[in-house]
Amino acid sequence: MSSVTSNSSMRSAYRASIGIRRGFKSFRYTTKPTVVPANPFDPREDAAVLRKAMKGFGTDEKSIIHVLSRRTNEQRLRIAFEFKTLYGKDLVSDLKSETSGKFEDLLVALMTPLPQFYAKELHDAIAGIGTDEDVLIEVMCTMSNHEINVIKQAYTAMYGTLLEDDLRGDTSGNFKRLMTSLSMGNRSEDFHVDQEKAREDARSLLQAGELRLGTDESVFNAVLCSRSFPQLKAIFNEYQFLTGHDIDDAIKAEFSGDLEKALRAIVKIVRNKPLFFAERLHKSMKGLGTNDRQLIRVMVTRSEIDLGDISDMFQTKYGETLQSWIEGDCSGHYKKCLLGLLGLY
Repeated sequence: MSSVTSNSSMRSAYRASIGIRRGFKSFRYTTKPTVVPANPFDPREDAAVLRKAMKGFGTDEKSIIHVLSRRTNEQRLRIAFEFKTLYGKDLVSDLKSETSGKFEDLLVALMTPLPQFYAKELHDAIAGIGTDEDVLIEVMCTMSNHEINVIKQAYTAMYGTLLEDDLRGDTSGNFKRLMTSLSMGNRSEDFHVDQEKAREDARSLLQAGELRLGTDESVFNAVLCSRSFPQLKAIFNEYQFLTGHDIDDAIKAEFSGDLEKALRAIVKIVRNKPLFFAERLHKSMKGLGTNDRQLIRVMVTRSEIDLGDISDMFQTKYGETLQSWIEGDCSGHYKKCLLGLLGLY
């Protein structure tokens, strides 16, 4: 992604990053971030440290990691602003010229305002030949209304098109309808649970699926895309009470392909969001090769929210620490910076 090139655009990016962070904080239970705001914080001093680390012959990667992995996205943007003020140079451009490979990719991700970062991930998932539906599911199914709306604004500013239009143009069938519904950013965010309404919705889902020949996908779409997460949790409990089995089993039996994955992702996120992301991290590193883009995306975007919970859930599910997997699957400064985001370097 191109770096922020003017003072006004840097200020707007900073404000947008603050906005999306406030969206995260206004719609979550108590969680364990691994990156918290540095306090005391002196962006000019940090800018000087980074300048020294990249000036002259050789690069002091350790200093770069110590600064950037221990500051929030908002603070990194303030450092970039001061860096340009003091030295007349773009911090991201300097970082890119001094580093390479996956370490460079990670640093650029850390320096990108969150709305722009998500917008680029979505755009790249649907641009060109083929679609990375897993990225669409990971982002669109986990975001709050505020987050989706801020990402949509960034997307249009960057690419000149509407996210909804691009999603519709690159997906099809009932999965397209699900993505369209989620892109509205209009899910109820009422924390009050209406138990009677939960029973009604559970019966509606049962009648739209197991109790009929064929499946009325529109009912599942309407319920899972519009009800609040606490309300969905109550609906899933009522479904279990009515049928004696889990809603996830019903979705597996009634759906297939990307729509099945997306609906099951929503169920998992409602019940245990850290587990969803722990599985994403595990998938990015298991087997031959590493899906570094997926690994970077989850580590960067969740570090200020719940990466501590995700790390705990990773160990609970897989019997090994997230740290040990990163150490075994990554190397060099890239590995050290990832561990820095975990608060371990």
